[in-house]
Amino acid sequence: MFKRILSALLSAALIAGVSSAFYGCSDNGGSTTDTAAVSADFKTADNIEDGTILQCFCWSFNTIKESMADIAAAGFTAVQTSPINECLEGENGGMELYGNGKWYYHYQPTDFKIGNYQVGTRDEFIEMCDEADKYGIKVVVDVIANHTTPETDAVSEDLIEAGGGSLETLYHKNNDKDLTDYRNRLACIPYKLGGLPDINTERTSFQDYFLEYINDCIACGADGFRYDTAKHIGLPDDEKEDDGFENNFWERVTTEIDNADSIFNYGEVLQGDNDRIGDYIEAIGRTTASTYGSKIRSGITNDNIDTAVVSDYWLGDSSPNVVTWVESHDNYINDGTWSQMTNEQVILGWAIITARKDGTPLFFDRPYNCSFDNEWGMNRIGTQGDDMYKDSAVSAVNFFRTAMIGEDENLVNPNNDSTALMIERGEKGLVIVNTSDELTVDFETNLADGTYTDRVDKETVYTVKKGVITCETPIPEDSVVVLYNEGYTNYAQQAEVGVADDTEFTYDTSSTTVTLTCSNTDNATYSIDGGEEISYSNGDEITIEPSEDSDVTTVILRAENEQNIKTYEVVEFTHEDNYIITKGTTVYFELPDSSWDDTVYAYVYDDYGDNDSWPGVEMELVSEGLYSYTFDTVWSTPYIIFNDGDAADSVQYPEGQGLTVVADKTYTVE
Repeated sequence: MFKRILSALLSAALIAGVSSAFYGCSDNGGSTTDTAAVSADFKTADNIEDGTILQCFCWSFNTIKESMADIAAAGFTAVQTSPINECLEGENGGMELYGNGKWYYHYQPTDFKIGNYQVGTRDEFIEMCDEADKYGIKVVVDVIANHTTPETDAVSEDLIEAGGGSLETLYHKNNDKDLTDYRNRLACIPYKLGGLPDINTERTSFQDYFLEYINDCIACGADGFRYDTAKHIGLPDDEKEDDGFENNFWERVTTEIDNADSIFNYGEVLQGDNDRIGDYIEAIGRTTASTYGSKIRSGITNDNIDTAVVSDYWLGDSSPNVVTWVESHDNYINDGTWSQMTNEQVILGWAIITARKDGTPLFFDRPYNCSFDNEWGMNRIGTQGDDMYKDSAVSAVNFFRTAMIGEDENLVNPNNDSTALMIERGEKGLVIVNTSDELTVDFETNLADGTYTDRVDKETVYTVKKGVITCETPIPEDSVVVLYNEGYTNYAQQAEVGVADDTEFTYDTSSTTVTLTCSNTDNATYSIDGGEEISYSNGDEITIEPSEDSDVTTVILRAENEQNIKTYEVVEFTHEDNYIITKGTTVYFELPDSSWDDTVYAYVYDDYGDNDSWPGVEMELVSEGLYSYTFDTVWSTPYIIFNDGDAADSVQYPEGQGLTVVADKTYTVE
């Protein structure tokens, strides 16, 4: 309730500054037009489970803070951060999502303390949470509990001490084994997953240390937690290693934390063999619903959203206390479905899961400017993702969900057409999703008689009379209609800022020209690398060039709409000259000692392939102990691993992630 009071105070201040703004809601059953007055009081749900969550994938704390007005205006009740723990600083701190840097380094903890180079500092986290409070938005933190980075030299002494005093005691006894059989619970819990060392989460001293981290997050402003790889932490009755500890991790982290009764907890439990989904829901409070997400994606892409397909949450007899999604970062990155769904199709799926009564929907914000041809888009960590989260259909169904709290649901295929779905919430409102041909509106509904304006386009009028809904205009293919009156608030359209769709974010010339865009505003500005804010108009061009200190140029775009509600966008441009490796480039490797064989290989790879299958290409002997490798093609941001073959006793440098290639460099083992 405290957040709601702050939200109201902020809204009052905003409204006081705009003479034309005041609250405007229509009566139940009456018509509402969009010439009605607008409000700045963005309605969020009091409880996270009743609203929607925006997964701010790889956004920094500062970016989330500066975007809070946009997030509130889009109707989200909560934001979910990327992991905020101290983590491995991979590839010299590179900040690309995938390339010169990796998104997954913040999933490689080195300690359980707030702050890392990818998302920001503890103080910045506090500032972000304070800003969220002003808008009534809750903060969910993605946390890792069961593994560390595989670069164990980077694990902090404090964490090692909390884990029993050594790396051997920090991890499970069977940590040396790789998990391959997910049906075997005794393997699923202590074995190494994906090469990541598995923490003994049953050890009491580690639990105490981890609880300090969780409570610090709460003290700084966190309202909930997503537990990564929760299926790999034991349930109370799971078989376990004989180490004298209990499987009581979930009991402790859900009951022995500050504000335990109000904290929103859910676990990532990807469904499959022996997942025990119902038991995890009972132990944690909520889990993910990964199978349901795959059914929604399949239904949308195949134009089959029959009620039989979309109604079942695929949890068996378990409670529907789940977080639902169309996609999450896991499936976007790992299973290839990102290339099968358009943004429009993601929004159709979002409308279905959000209009429903049960589940708490999570919206994964895809990388900025991504496309079928470019999974990573602008390819930067710290910036916002795609503007899709602000789409009019997304925001309309978000606010619909909040207005429908407590209403029962009814799922119907109008005219028995499985390419369209109507989700009714009592007699108060409905959402129609149409995936295929135009849908003629003349069918039965439970919606109360009256006249309704589509809350997506704010123009099309629908009439309900004697239980039949009609409209002169058919519903177009791949579109969403949102109808309700009671609880509706008319909000002014947000300002929009950005760059042209065909913008290239990397360049290899001395400079590049960028076209700026804006709409619904007359006060858009841009600044380059923290410099002066300069006004611009839609279509204006600016010149980007690298500075003496950095090949990355940061452009910040700002604007306000008619109610002084702020919009914020960060775009970054990378000059590639310093890390393109041209044909003919040579690098050298100095043999460290006699433990290496005389035949040395260079294994070179990037995001798209390698120079040969492991162990790579044999290097040339230049002089005693010195070897060379010459590139025969052009590479962008390649990595290199030196090794002496693939025999059982072979050695390599480095052990994990390859080294960034630097032309003419002589590499020595450090």
